[in-house]
Amino acid sequence: MSLFRVKYLSFFFLLVSIFSFLNIIYSYYFNLYLNLSTYYFSLFSSLFIALVFYKIKEITKKPSIFEKILTVFLGYILLPVVLSLPFYFSIYNLTFLNSIFESVSGFTSTGFTIFDNIKHIDQGLILWRSSIQWIGGLYFLFSIIFLIDIYDDSLKKSLTNFISFNSSEILKQTIKIFILYFGITISIFIILNIFDIRSFNSLNLSMTIISSGGFLPTNNLSSILITQTQIIIFSLSMLVSFFSIFFIYNLIFLRNKNLNFFYEDIHLFLYFLITTTIFFTFFSFDNNFTHIFLSLVSSISNIGISLELDQSNLNFIYLILVIIGGSFFSTSSGLRFLKIYSLTKYSINQILSFSKPKNVFMNKLVFSKINFNFKEINKYFLTILIFIVSLFVLTSLLSLSNINFESSFKLAVLTLMNTVNSSAYGLSDFNFNDMQFLAKSFLIFFMIIGRVEFLSLLLIAKKFLFKY
Repeated sequence: MSLFRVKYLSFFFLLVSIFSFLNIIYSYYFNLYLNLSTYYFSLFSSLFIALVFYKIKEITKKPSIFEKILTVFLGYILLPVVLSLPFYFSIYNLTFLNSIFESVSGFTSTGFTIFDNIKHIDQGLILWRSSIQWIGGLYFLFSIIFLIDIYDDSLKKSLTNFISFNSSEILKQTIKIFILYFGITISIFIILNIFDIRSFNSLNLSMTIISSGGFLPTNNLSSILITQTQIIIFSLSMLVSFFSIFFIYNLIFLRNKNLNFFYEDIHLFLYFLITTTIFFTFFSFDNNFTHIFLSLVSSISNIGISLELDQSNLNFIYLILVIIGGSFFSTSSGLRFLKIYSLTKYSINQILSFSKPKNVFMNKLVFSKINFNFKEINKYFLTILIFIVSLFVLTSLLSLSNINFESSFKLAVLTLMNTVNSSAYGLSDFNFNDMQFLAKSFLIFFMIIGRVEFLSLLLIAKKFLFKY
């Protein structure tokens, strides 16, 4: 076990046990006894694993990138297994595969669900689904920091401006990020409550929004968002998972504000503003402005939920926005706006340089005054290549599982980008419960691959396949 830095995972298993205990208290208080006993399984198993991982004596040397990647992957395998126990032992007779599917979907903030009718699920289990997404979003943020060495130096430098990578500061930094994540969740909950959204729905939606997840506490969003004001407020709140969460961290915890780190968020704001302006300038939506705006923001932030509305003419556009993604330091998935912007800028610069004298066009790195690091640009291109290959493979596998090609392609994009199926993509009625065994297994695997940096997959393959 020395290969894995499992003490990193003990914190999250402890967190699972805390949420299990809270669910027990909640179920007792509201007399929700149907699935009460199931949370004891997740409580004791997570406590046991947390204790074992904490007691494991680890090697003192600095962990390699490969060890860090394996640790993160181990978390994406073990944590969903424990989180699936309340589903498996519930009264709803879910198979082990379906239970794993639901927990992986929640933990990776994808949002695919096995349940055909959410109204038939007791509130305790609905809250558990949302808790899984909340924990998964937090795990993703910590994974970004944990795997910072596989990203480019400029990103790491941005983080070091306000987060210390010194081992003595780890606990303090962990507490700060946890408090921030929790505080934003509570803030969203309060805001939704102010605008007359039922407290239970507000609680579940706040955990879904902060994690960029897709689980809903009911069958459709239209039963929760009644007024136009509620739709607008909810749409704007989803931008929390689009912008960098560390932007807020910077504002709250740092005495000396580092404006250099705000540049990415400025570019993101301009991207959102320009996209929204173009969207509503060139398309006519009659009286469905708020409905379309919600789908637009939801796609940009990789949440994916939408109101029930025929948007077949916009499916492709929404998928493009999903692929682009949000901030590198947010809970959203996608290829990341930073990479797309950097590659676009670099490509244009290279094209223009052919018609100009040498060195006229400086290859400036985005969001900084530093020249392009060609090694990192190659990483970005490689990431996109891996995504395209993964998309082709998953689409083919789903097509072979008796799913039509269009649905297979859309589902593959949403799986790799960890975005829930909805009417925005023409897949709101897709039935995951009736999917073939292999198709579900493929989705589980690729949901995890999509949540972990695509480059991580290549580094693992390199370690095992190439011995040099």
